Amino acid sequence: VQLQASGGGLVQAGDSLRLSCAASGRTSSSYDMAWFRQAPGKDREFVAVISRGGGRIKYADSVKGRFTISRDNTKDVVNLQMNNLKPEDTAVYYCASKANSPIIATGQALYDYWGQGTLVTVSS
Repeated sequence: VQLQASGGGLVQAGDSLRLSCAASGRTSSSYDMAWFRQAPGKDREFVAVISRGGGRIKYADSVKGRFTISRDNTKDVVNLQMNNLKPEDTAVYYCASKANSPIIATGQALYDYWGQGTLVTVSS
């Protein structure tokens, strides 16, 4: 599976941004899909995950209520709608995938495929 993240940019606090992750290769509908982010000088952290069929979703506490993850398996795309952005959301955002499993995984070590990352910068 090859993953291509896009949609990053420079926005102001309170603005919205939509990230997309396009998958190619083996069909992404067999995979759980997630977003992680890495802020400058910090470790990469979990943001959100959506199961293969979209029925199971989990968010990091820091983005709950502001971010929404969704997927369109007919287009092999996973989106991350980010609303009410804060300066602390500034990071490189990565999409990742792993084989579907009954348990939603938030640990990055469990993910097999990664996109190249897209930079989100939120100014105050």
